[in-house]
Amino acid sequence: MESLPFDVMDQNCPSRLVLQRIGDKWTPLIFQALKDGSRRFGEIRLVVQGVSPKVLTQSLRALERDGLVSREIFAEVPVRVEYRLTPLGDSLLQPLDAVRVWAEAHAASILASRDAYDDAGLESA
Repeated sequence: MESLPFDVMDQNCPSRLVLQRIGDKWTPLIFQALKDGSRRFGEIRLVVQGVSPKVLTQSLRALERDGLVSREIFAEVPVRVEYRLTPLGDSLLQPLDAVRVWAEAHAASILASRDAYDDAGLESA
């Protein structure tokens, strides 16, 4: 079977769903939490400050469904569950990490630009 080319600019292209997952508010932060290895749910939640348990659960399930994160259940009492990046998820870590580094390096400039824009009264233009 011949694979079809993907074009994210095509409104019907499935690659848009992939881009949407990557651009989700929590995905890059979850990836940062998992970049050094497996973590339990509570550990991820401590690292990814501000995410509710419900949203973290939904995000982890979506990432697992997409094959980016794996979940391992250990038959212990109480049951222990750990999450880790899959090989596919590992392949996305470097680009997401580059975006994180860029965001941290340029956050001050972005905030200054926002302030200047707002001070000039351009937001209602």
